[in-house]
Amino acid sequence: MADVPHRPVLLEEVCEILRPAPGRCYLDCTVGGGGMAERILALSQPDGKLIGLDRDPAALAVAAGRLEKFGERVTLVHANFADAARVLVENGTKKVHGLVADLGLSSLQLDAPDRGFSFRHADAPLDMRADPTSGKTAAQLIARASEGELADVIWKLGDERRARRIARAICRERQRRPIETAGQLVAIIQRAVGPRRSRIHPATRTFLAIRTWTNRELQDLEELLTSAKDIVEPGARALILSFQSNEDRIAKTVFRNQAREGVWEILTKRPLVPTAEEIRANPRARSAKLRAVQRKGLM
Repeated sequence: MADVPHRPVLLEEVCEILRPAPGRCYLDCTVGGGGMAERILALSQPDGKLIGLDRDPAALAVAAGRLEKFGERVTLVHANFADAARVLVENGTKKVHGLVADLGLSSLQLDAPDRGFSFRHADAPLDMRADPTSGKTAAQLIARASEGELADVIWKLGDERRARRIARAICRERQRRPIETAGQLVAIIQRAVGPRRSRIHPATRTFLAIRTWTNRELQDLEELLTSAKDIVEPGARALILSFQSNEDRIAKTVFRNQAREGVWEILTKRPLVPTAEEIRANPRARSAKLRAVQRKGLM
């Protein structure tokens, strides 16, 4: 697979806060195409190390090509970041000197016509799994969920006020035939909500909700944040770059609660957001929020 030119969102801000340095080891929880990892490794030369995790084998393949020049300084692992503590131990490391997690979908995933993440590819199978080698697809979950469960998912994970109407339409349609493609789901949503009345596509929130549900994204994030205090050295920093209000809310709540317990010092009283210039260059950056904390104690 060819390398994908991709510049991570808020890259300069992440590196300024993370402060990569020689002789340190860093954990990139969502290595993706390797853009963030590449900068961290470059700034921590000559002997800084990085462990990169990703659930997506395709992303890891791209990252491996991009980061090959760093040799043994980088270790890439096919893993869910909820299992970060276990992965570190298996790779001979209990704690790291910095942690970063970019929770956004990569262009590699969004633009892949066979993954079903985007409704721009009507014929795409309704898969949506970040790791296509495990777990149930979005189509399988939709086929088995009750109308009430679907409505709750679409409302709670997508902030879609027409969730019950959409859930009812999905259940009605699946009695006629299986819902197997992104285009089928888009058509169902459009019929359920009627004519488009805003600049946001009527399927946007529902697709977000179902993708989040399919991948257990919020549960896994909470597990990572809960364990972060145990896998970073005293004085080390942890950074979470989120793109959904639900994700940012979890990061804010966990960090604040643990700060009250004396675990973290909060470095970003308010989340950092992209500049207007960065958003113009990369419209997908517009919803990004960066939160950072530092483990209490001396490194």
